[in-house]
Amino acid sequence: MRTVVALRRYPLKSARGEVLTAADAESTGLRGDRTWACIDRLDGTVGSAKQPRRWGRLLDIGTTMRDNGPETMLTLHVDGTSVRAGSAAADVALSKHLGRSVRLSRELPPDARLHRTLPDDAGMVPDWMDGARPGQETITTIAGAGRVGRFVDFGAVHIVTTGALSLLGERMGGAGVAAERFRPNLVIDAPRDPEPGQELRLGDVVLRVVLPTPRCAIPGLAQAELPAARSVLSTLARHYRVPVAGLGRAACFGTYADVVQPGQLRLGQLVR
Repeated sequence: MRTVVALRRYPLKSARGEVLTAADAESTGLRGDRTWACIDRLDGTVGSAKQPRRWGRLLDIGTTMRDNGPETMLTLHVDGTSVRAGSAAADVALSKHLGRSVRLSRELPPDARLHRTLPDDAGMVPDWMDGARPGQETITTIAGAGRVGRFVDFGAVHIVTTGALSLLGERMGGAGVAAERFRPNLVIDAPRDPEPGQELRLGDVVLRVVLPTPRCAIPGLAQAELPAARSVLSTLARHYRVPVAGLGRAACFGTYADVVQPGQLRLGQLVR
């Protein structure tokens, strides 16, 4: 019997997430998820830890989001202080923490783009990035910005399963692998990932799986209490290259899903 064993949202792109017991699934994803981002004042790109040298310290920032009727209020926890997103104080604190001038935004820039550094393992470079080399820095568009309207990489909801995590651990020599490395919205207790096209029913919510999730450098980085683990990326490169939506092969882990029918998600909910 499949159940939801973890539920998380990430109000600020690449910052720490919130552990939830319930969340509203809207047509564009979990309420409040990835609705804010840091925007580089110099080149207008979106801050993402996919480029660790430039943006890796986003992973140190805590988030607390509260609903106030139709609006949500986000508080950021930066270097021992708490600041409200949207305030001048938040921009100052983040700029100091990141070592570059940034502003917080809920508005997606036209043709939203981000910097990324490709992992050093050749198997982590997707087929569709023609001519790209391991370790290369590049700028790419954010596909999810146009199709979902948030600062998501592609799908509205990101899912991983306990069975897939267990198999990954076995392939890494028996090591346990924390789901948090992959920054999912839902962790489902299931033996394997759902297939593209499959619909998942969680109470009133219906999710449709879109495609497997191509991975970047972030799962191998230190984040929160997790140390850096390059072996995660090397294992993905060796064992997890699969076809993605006719674009070619990429190292994938987890799945993206869109919200077909909104409703409330809850910890412990049955997945049918």
